[in-house]
Amino acid sequence: MAAPIVVRPPDATGGRHVLARGEPLGTAWGMVDVIEFLRRAGLDIATVDLYDESLIDWQGGGPEVWGREAS
Repeated sequence: MAAPIVVRPPDATGGRHVLARGEPLGTAWGMVDVIEFLRRAGLDIATVDLYDESLIDWQGGGPEVWGREAS
């Protein structure tokens, strides 16, 4: 089963698009943004494991990958 949260790879501007069950939540520029999107999606951010692959599908690199795509 696919993870309900998807964080896409960094785009040309350095942002990562975040989706919840296929619905766009916004563009994250860092972990603070991802955490805020998860909170808005109704998750208890105090208990969320950002490395839980059953919850978050980090595409193009994990939570430590930010910035522009390599050309």
